[in-house]
Amino acid sequence: MMSLSNSLKKCQSSDYFFFIVALVCLLPFISSPVALILGFSLASLGLVPTQFNLAALTKKLLSYSIIGLGFGIHLDQAIEASKQGLGLIVASIFFTLIIGYLLTKLLRIEQKTGHLIASGTAICGGSAIAAVAPAINARDDQTSLALATVFVLNSIALFVFPALGHLLEMSQHAFGTWAAIAIHDTSSVVGAAGAYGDEALKTATTLKLARALWIIPIAFISALMFKGDSKKIGIPYFIVFYCVAILIAHFIPDLQPIYDQIFNASKRVLVVCLFLIGSGITIQKLRASGFQPLLLGILLWISIGLGSLTYIQLT
Repeated sequence: MMSLSNSLKKCQSSDYFFFIVALVCLLPFISSPVALILGFSLASLGLVPTQFNLAALTKKLLSYSIIGLGFGIHLDQAIEASKQGLGLIVASIFFTLIIGYLLTKLLRIEQKTGHLIASGTAICGGSAIAAVAPAINARDDQTSLALATVFVLNSIALFVFPALGHLLEMSQHAFGTWAAIAIHDTSSVVGAAGAYGDEALKTATTLKLARALWIIPIAFISALMFKGDSKKIGIPYFIVFYCVAILIAHFIPDLQPIYDQIFNASKRVLVVCLFLIGSGITIQKLRASGFQPLLLGILLWISIGLGSLTYIQLT
């Protein structure tokens, strides 16, 4: 409490402006891409508060909002979507990791950096990188480079995917499946799918979190590959609570109006999360990505994006 009180005392007028803009992102006319641009714009102008741990706040808000989305997911739909997408999830993960290994060798990128980028592309972006990095004893600079690379591509996905989905006249279910497989971070998945429609959002969230469960086995495999420490693997517990929220909504249906309110509120909080994510993007971070790691990320992204799109369109 003392640290929070001291931080508030140090707030300047620009800091208050930052948080006012964050609150404005709760309003329905602010979309996910707009929120991301607002955050990046404030970061570029040096208007992001430095006395608060915004990264930790973003992580918590994202976890809570995803749990809240669980109240809007029907159990039978979640089971059906998971069944239909399981094969695609497993195939895409191992395909991406194998291609990532080969490209890392070809581009002569540090093996751990390449593996982190491939893991982030294969599973769920920053969360996967954060879980795998300590398991393989990756250096801070290797982890930061992988995070920056995935971060850049996530931001692009938020704009590109909905536009491509409409151009290809994809159904809500098809787009939700594609977003869950081909976009890295959960925040960008739900942001892009939410912009496309509620049904796309529900499909994408269900499949994305099913995909995120692979963080644990991939981190264990990575620890064995690099002779790291499997005890340092972080477990994403919010996925468990997301499943609990689905079960509560299923077995206590009388509270459906409340669940609807939670679901809608969670969607708005996700927009705030994207604003906070945007506020963490700086020109320095974009430059830090470097050419070769960014090229690896782009090639992997194109591979999984085109591969999954072709599969979805043919089935």
